[in-house]
Amino acid sequence: MFRQDRTNPSTAVSTWKGRKDLAKANPSTAVSAWMNGGLAGGGVFSAYGGIITQYEDSGTTYRVHAFRGTGSFTVSAGTADVDYLIVAGGGGGGGQASANASSGGGGAGGVQQNTSGSVTVDTASSPYTITVGTGGAGNSNGQGVVGVDSVALGVTADGGGQGGRTSVGGTGGSGGGGGMDWTETRAGGAASGGGTGNAGGTAGDQSAGDYGSGGGGGAGAVGANYSGINGGNGGAGASYIGITATSKNYAGGGGGSGTGTQGTGGSSIGGAGNKDGASASGGVPNTGSGGGGGCYVSSGTDGEAGSTGIVLIRYAVA
Repeated sequence: MFRQDRTNPSTAVSTWKGRKDLAKANPSTAVSAWMNGGLAGGGVFSAYGGIITQYEDSGTTYRVHAFRGTGSFTVSAGTADVDYLIVAGGGGGGGQASANASSGGGGAGGVQQNTSGSVTVDTASSPYTITVGTGGAGNSNGQGVVGVDSVALGVTADGGGQGGRTSVGGTGGSGGGGGMDWTETRAGGAASGGGTGNAGGTAGDQSAGDYGSGGGGGAGAVGANYSGINGGNGGAGASYIGITATSKNYAGGGGGSGTGTQGTGGSSIGGAGNKDGASASGGVPNTGSGGGGGCYVSSGTDGEAGSTGIVLIRYAVA
């Protein structure tokens, strides 16, 4: 990341085109005086809320506030331009109590990201309410439950769509996988557009001998369609800023179930679907991933819950 305050510390701020408002107000002030509110906020920027960590990347030191549950981001001094990552809760997998039947995996929560530092936070608007969406529940004999939206800094990421049972998958940040029907194939749910997301996969038609269900969509890929008696894999998650210099995968889709092979969870963070004798699993906590779908052959297992999302707020401190 290019840092003009280090490279050209005595250059007038009026030449820094990224902050035209400050350039007009302080035309001859050295750019080194502006560091997260040094001019506009009246001093060093200070904030609290969430789990606070700090790391260095490419010569810039970042501070990150990670919210794993609902809380408040409070600015106690100054003004700063921040980045954010907002991940909603994943959708729950559907469940099936009928013989030789399967249900779809839950879709991942939508993802909203900004890394341009274009959102300004200050004491006047503080505190900022941070809502972290929980994952939708799985079901033992019905559709899963849609994931809950995450909201921060005026931006909303949509909860993941639920996995279907003899129905299309639910619409959400990413769509849920379709559930196997008795007489026709069932499509996966669509992505709602409330954040990055993809559609869920299609489920089979039992009358044609196809018992597999679709995988939930993920932030990085659509959920896979069923394949005969096998469930489709959940769509891959995607890599975003994390709480360290290393990016992390978020928002993987839940795997669809099948009477043959179960679908795997997207990027190993979505929950796996189940097959006869093997239980489904839920999404990895605080990744906003979908839960795996359930099926029934000689004994039933439930669809599993999607996972809670996360909100990260990041800004440069040095």
